[in-house]
Amino acid sequence: MGKNKQTRQIIVIDEGKCDGCGLCADACHEGAIAIIDGKAKLVSESYCDGLGDCIGECPRGAITFETREAEAYDEEAVKRHMATKDPLPCGCPGTATRTLGCPGTAARSFASKAPETPATAPQSPSGSRPSLLRNWPTQLKLVPLNAPYLEGANLVLASDCSPFAFASFHETFLAGENKVLLNACPKLDDSDFYRLKLTQMIEAARPRSIQVIRMEVPCCGGLTGIVEDAVAVARQDITVRITTLSVEGQILDDESVKHHFS
Repeated sequence: MGKNKQTRQIIVIDEGKCDGCGLCADACHEGAIAIIDGKAKLVSESYCDGLGDCIGECPRGAITFETREAEAYDEEAVKRHMATKDPLPCGCPGTATRTLGCPGTAARSFASKAPETPATAPQSPSGSRPSLLRNWPTQLKLVPLNAPYLEGANLVLASDCSPFAFASFHETFLAGENKVLLNACPKLDDSDFYRLKLTQMIEAARPRSIQVIRMEVPCCGGLTGIVEDAVAVARQDITVRITTLSVEGQILDDESVKHHFS
């Protein structure tokens, strides 16, 4: 056995399951994990104490224990490591304690913006209309379940392609009371993960309504299925509206269904 090495319990990360969310890196008090090239990595064996605080935080089950020969846990090295300004899990500069959060994924609400029509919305010097987006992030994978803007919101869950196909997306779908935008791709992303997360979101935040904005292509139907399944499991009374767009940017269908479980 090599110098400063011992047979002990240490984490192992399955990069095939890891989606780079960074929750494990936040949970590791020793800074043993970092997100590198979109995947969680064990940056030093000597930083890992083998207690596994990160394991329970991983939503994908990508972290487990193994017993093998590894560098001994070095508490002094961890103190030196955490005393420096190391990067946040996503690679953004921050503090060792990560109290500032990642500016790219930190939940933010924007000031309420009054609904505007294309005719009345003021033009900026560049000719673009002002954004009606009220929340950040919008990607369903990144939105924290405890984001304050989710509480009682009117959720707009759009397929990734929808805003590109529909020219007046903001004015048509984001104007109105307490609209919160979420986006996802049912073909390229993990539908099971989205189904579970949306179920938890409905249970915790009790949104007033969900409007699904999807494209006419068959794969986009998965987004409707995810929402219907999540509502059925959460068993919350809610109105679900399904709006289908053509690839040319026209509204083909617009239907609302009220779900009652009480």
